[in-house]
Order: sequence, then C-alpha cells, then structure tokens
Amino acid sequence: MEHMQQLQSLYAAHFGGQPEAVLPLTGSGSARRYFRLSSEAGSAVGVIGSDVRENETFINLSKSFREAGCHVPEIFGVSPSKGVYLQEDLGDCQLFSLLGSEAGEEVTVRTMRALVGMQLAPGIGEEMLYPVRRMEGRHVMYDLHYFKYCFLKAVGVEPDEDALEADFRVLAQMVEETPAELTGLVLRDCQSRNIMVKGGEPWFIDYQSARRGPVMYDVASFLWQARAKFSPEFRRRMADIYMEELEKHRKVSREEMERSLQLMVWIRTLQVLGAYGLRGLTQRKAHFVESIPAALDNVAELLASPLFGELAELRRCLGKVLSMERLRATAAKDKLLTVSVFSFSYKQGYPEDLSGNGGGFMFDCRAMHNPGRYEQYKPLTGRDLPVIEFLEERGEVQQFLQGAFGLVAPAVSRYVQRGFSSLQIGFGCTGGRHRSVYCAEHLARMLRERFGAEQVRILLIHREQNIREEI
Repeated sequence: MEHMQQLQSLYAAHFGGQPEAVLPLTGSGSARRYFRLSSEAGSAVGVIGSDVRENETFINLSKSFREAGCHVPEIFGVSPSKGVYLQEDLGDCQLFSLLGSEAGEEVTVRTMRALVGMQLAPGIGEEMLYPVRRMEGRHVMYDLHYFKYCFLKAVGVEPDEDALEADFRVLAQMVEETPAELTGLVLRDCQSRNIMVKGGEPWFIDYQSARRGPVMYDVASFLWQARAKFSPEFRRRMADIYMEELEKHRKVSREEMERSLQLMVWIRTLQVLGAYGLRGLTQRKAHFVESIPAALDNVAELLASPLFGELAELRRCLGKVLSMERLRATAAKDKLLTVSVFSFSYKQGYPEDLSGNGGGFMFDCRAMHNPGRYEQYKPLTGRDLPVIEFLEERGEVQQFLQGAFGLVAPAVSRYVQRGFSSLQIGFGCTGGRHRSVYCAEHLARMLRERFGAEQVRILLIHREQNIREEI
C-alpha cells in the first residue's frame, strides 16, 4: 500500500493531479511490478522494484542514454527510497508484435542502427553498472554451466565432464580475447519483446543488467531470438546493417566482426537453452516450453557451421539433443491449448501460475457439505467411491459442476479459436482432499468429452496429493 501511495504521489507531482486509473501491467521475468497510471493530464508507467541498486542502475542509465540522444523512457520521478519510480509511457506496441510485416522490417532496420548508438553512448562509466560491470570469462562460464545443469542434464544427456569443461573454457577464453574495437556497452537482453515502437521508432526499455563486453552479444540476442523466427537471409541483411553502422565509429574488419558474432551466437544460444530448461522443462512455463523447437533450429544451424569445430564434446552433446524426438514432440504438443485443472487447499494458497500469463478460473467448493468432517471419509479423497457417493447423494455437487462447466466450456472454445496456449482452472476447498478433488476430476473429464485430444491438452493436477496426470 505504501508503494502505491508513493507511485500516486510521484504521478501527482509530475502531472499536477492524482491518477484516475491505476492498472497493473504484465511484468517481466524479474520481481519488478509495473502499473499504468492515467488521467486526462497524461499517462505514465509506475515501477515498484525491491532491488534498489537495480533501480538506480536503470534510472541513471536512462538519464545518460537520453543525454546521448538515445530512445529510452524519460524518468519522471523517483521516491526517496528509490524503491519506486515513474517513467514515460511508451504505449503497448512491442516490436515483436510487428515481426513479419513491412512495418516490422523497417523498425528492425532502425533498431540495428540505434543499437550501435546505445552500445557506444558516451558518459557511461563502469561504476554505473550493476550487478556485473564487465562480461568476463568467468561470467561466460556461469552461463555455460547454467546450460549444462538446467538443460543438458535435464533432458538426460550425460557429458564427458572434463571434455565439456575444456570446451567451455575455450569459449570463455575467446570471449576474453574480443578485440577492443568490438567491445562496448552490452544491453544483455536485447530482443524484440524489449523494444517498444512509438512514432515508427524503436525505444529500448530493458538495460538494467547492462555491462561492458562484446557488442555482438546484443546482435546475437536480437537476431537469434528463438520466438522471432527470423530467416537466415533476414538475419544476414540485418547483421550487415548493424556492421555498416558500427564501421562508422570503429575501425574493425568484417572478418573480425563475423567471427565475434558467431561466437556470441554460440554463447547466447547455450545461455537461452539453460533458461528454457529451468523455466520450461523444470518449472513447466508454457512460453519457455514452446520456445524450445526454434532454439533447437538455432542449434542445428550452429552445428552446420565449420567455425569453432574444435568443440568436440559440446558438439557431440548438442547432436544428442537434436536427435531427441521427444523434445520436438513435446514442444509441438504444447502448441495445443493446455487446460490445467487443479484441486488445492486454500490453507496452502492458490496454485502456481504455470503459464506465466495469469488469469483463469477459480471455484470455491467450501459451501458444499464436507465429507472430511466424518471419520470414515478423512483418509479418503474425492477419487474414492465412498466420497463420490457421499457428494452425489446430496445433489449439490452436480449443480455446482454444471455451473462451472457452463462458464469454462465457452472460454475453452474461444481460446482454441484464437490460438491461445494455456488456461488454468482451480477448485479449492479446506483441505484440498475431498470436494475439490471430486470437482477437478469430473470437470477435467467433461472437458475431455467436449473437446478432442486434437484441440486441447488436459492436465489434471491434485496439488495436495502430488498427483499430476494427462487425460
């Protein structure tokens, strides 16, 4: 509540009056929370961040970038604690939403040119950067180990540890040896979802993790972003545009630029696979699971390249990954709408959002008569016949389920039509054992009968019993 009051105070100080609306915005992968505050006087984006040093970095870099003429949001105000700040509202149009269109190509060209200006912006000292000031070999090793433990081992590939570690050291050393002319400020997560489009121009919004290092890392991040699905020809043209712009400021050969870019594609691809392994394969976040096939396409492209052919063990492990049909089959399956039906105990809190999208249906079963109040039913669950008979004899559970199904089924139908990837449905009761389990079981099967397996994937999850099945 205190943070929201600070946001509103910052808004009032800048616009001369209180906001008429405060709406939450979809957050990033960090702990920062975003809100759009608006009134007739204007609109702004409020940010609440628990990491004060990170906030300071973003605020200070924003000011320096703007002084250098770069397109980044203006900072309207900062709270005394620096845990809350107000920034310019750049609208809702991400470059990602324009990809594949003529307008998207035009903005991408501008992005490649503007990126050089961001990376070489004057007046940014290393003391401004947090949490890492310079991309060194040890930081590269962190990302490579992330790939090994969170992706490679997660899919069941067991490497020759010593040989793979030697390959990792080769990559890290090559990063350390990047020519000075090819170093600058690396934005770190430069991708089309972090570029807003306003007035036909790209505006950068994510650079709080910036560090000094090989500038080609950002080019690799942007052009090899898995979900962007750029063609090799498009990547080539955009990389050429970037290099032409860089040549205006730095004396460096195309051969050196090409080699550095390919090295950074290796580093970025492996780092991204580590993230997909953790967020997708382990935490089952739909967006990350769905990104795996395109990332594997990038891997196939890397293995076809003769550059860095000395990475024998890494290449062997990646070849094993590419041969795993289940990875592509799982990813293809996740292109269906996944409906996750939960039972849970309110005492243990709401179910985790598996998709990262938020939303869905939550039904409270506690108004129905509770079998758990009787000794003979306490050790049982809503899957056991005595509990099923107890609930059905009273008639209330059938009416409850019909009402829930009447709400859910049209939403599922519309989600399928619109190509959505996930929907969550939860049934909660006191212990998450009897009423909620019964309702989750029956609604999941009602949905399976209505929607075929070719349209919808249905996961049935009884959280408190640690049961997860696909029906």
